Amino acid sequence: MIASNVNWNVILNHYTDQILDFALNILVALIIIGIGFKLSKWLVSLFRKGMEKRGVDFGVITFSCSFLKIALRCIVIFMAVERLGVKGTSIVALFGSAGVAVGLALQGSLSNIAGGVLLLILKPFQVGDYIVVDGTGCEGEVAAMDIFYTKLKTVDNRVIVIPNGTLSNSNLINNTKQDSRLIDLKIGIAYDSDIQKVKQTMLDVAKKEHMTQDENIQVFVSDLADSSVIMGLRAWVSTEVYVSTKWSLLEHIKDAFDREGIEIPYNKLDVNVTEVKGSEQ
Repeated sequence: MIASNVNWNVILNHYTDQILDFALNILVALIIIGIGFKLSKWLVSLFRKGMEKRGVDFGVITFSCSFLKIALRCIVIFMAVERLGVKGTSIVALFGSAGVAVGLALQGSLSNIAGGVLLLILKPFQVGDYIVVDGTGCEGEVAAMDIFYTKLKTVDNRVIVIPNGTLSNSNLINNTKQDSRLIDLKIGIAYDSDIQKVKQTMLDVAKKEHMTQDENIQVFVSDLADSSVIMGLRAWVSTEVYVSTKWSLLEHIKDAFDREGIEIPYNKLDVNVTEVKGSEQ
């Protein structure tokens, strides 16, 4: 029988020191993460304030801050992992070898990032614009834009979240990009109505509204339909009051027609606005 000469106290002390060192490294790594995340949050806030003072577009600010936040947190995690004894070169090699797999798994996310960059460069819209995404049924005011998604706020106060990749590859209608918009109304009247009287009545109503170019208000016969004469009215109005002015025009034209005895056939008001059907912004 072989006598045991193992010194258990030495072994216990050796592993105890290793355990304590590992626990200390974990504690330091957690401290690095805690302080690093708070510091990164402070830096992002400082970066945001600096861009706001310089009048940078809000969409660019939100996108840049989102990207900076993720980048800083990755750096903090990298430092924390390195503190645990993992060499930086090993981490880089790991990321490199996993890059292809991660890229394939995150194709959608990467396309959203690329789409966000394209939107920032091309600027088809800005935060605060009212846009319509053709073919999706989505429309609303642009509330925010981050690294992956753009948020739209609808007129009934819902939030639509759309991937940037989808937006960058879609046909967009920006209803508030320009300072003024054209109101284009078509209203049917009876065939026995006095055309000149109708034109003067519609013109008088239009001149009382908030038109930007009173001299360019046009009232004309647009079409001779089966049961009515279609009168057209075109006028330019400030984008900010486009919807309210259109509603006011329809109401006051109807009241004026009633006062003047101008008959509107059974199909009532046939409104044809210039934007996508269903959009009121």
